[in-house]
Amino acid sequence: MGGGVTPPTILSRVEPQYSEEARKARYQGTVVLEAVVKKDGTVDILRVVRSLGFGLDENAIQALKQWRFKPGMRNGIPVDVALNIEVNFNLR
Repeated sequence: MGGGVTPPTILSRVEPQYSEEARKARYQGTVVLEAVVKKDGTVDILRVVRSLGFGLDENAIQALKQWRFKPGMRNGIPVDVALNIEVNFNLR
């Protein structure tokens, strides 16, 4: 972050859906996405940093696009902030 920027904080999150293929394989793990939390609190996905396959990357992207954040701030002004976000897939 740096430069006097406070990081964004999550206001609401949508849990990702497990793909049927991953569920049958009992596959678990974490997808890491590089994203930009925009000054309006929405998310732009830039790329997949760590992939899981089994359709989970796409499901992580779809869920993360619905997350809402309190934006990062610099000197009290909302700013766009690039960061990596982890989306976990765990069978319960």
